[in-house]
Amino acid sequence: MLLASLLEELPEDLARQVFTHASWSERPSDSYTRLAFLGDSVLALAVTAYLYPRLEADRYGAGRLTKIRAQAVSGVSCRAVAERLDLPSRLRAAAPPGVRENIVALVETERVLASVIEAVIGACYLHAGYERTAEAVVEAFAPEIEHALEHPLDFKSTLQELLARRGAQVSYEVSGEQGPPHERTYSVIALVDGRALGAGSGRSKKHAEQEAARVAVERLESE
Repeated sequence: MLLASLLEELPEDLARQVFTHASWSERPSDSYTRLAFLGDSVLALAVTAYLYPRLEADRYGAGRLTKIRAQAVSGVSCRAVAERLDLPSRLRAAAPPGVRENIVALVETERVLASVIEAVIGACYLHAGYERTAEAVVEAFAPEIEHALEHPLDFKSTLQELLARRGAQVSYEVSGEQGPPHERTYSVIALVDGRALGAGSGRSKKHAEQEAARVAVERLESE
């Protein structure tokens, strides 16, 4: 795997930072969090740049592309790639002796593994540049990209995944109903921490919720 090869090329200081959890260091800047922040953006751009020219514009508008990308780079996807790279073992090996007894639960969590794979990508970007890193990322995430194309999630699931990474939750509120019972149209708002993030309408509440979630996903991506 190209990403594994790039990981092995990393200078010692970058490699050490990739596998340093914030709780293991007195200085937060020594942990992988900043690298993960960078890697998250590189990951999103690499997958977007791969998908954009390959999917027909008439069938894949911005909303649908957003949905596919969000699924392909979700926490679940990142964890799968991290496990294929055997990152849990490397993280365990990097843990200080005093915390190794309690490390098992930590290194198996989706959030940690997603952050570590993003840190790997961020470090590879700093060391090898965008082109080599993007090629490696697309290869590493190829099964997840293919799965997202063949088995897309709904927008509500996509929104939930995006918000979970931010520690937030969404609720849906019916804001209006129009028309007679046999031709009723529902309006729904997607609320995140009391903030209206998206609005949609449809012939059923479920359809209106999907539309509200779609708008919210696009808004989050634009922010």
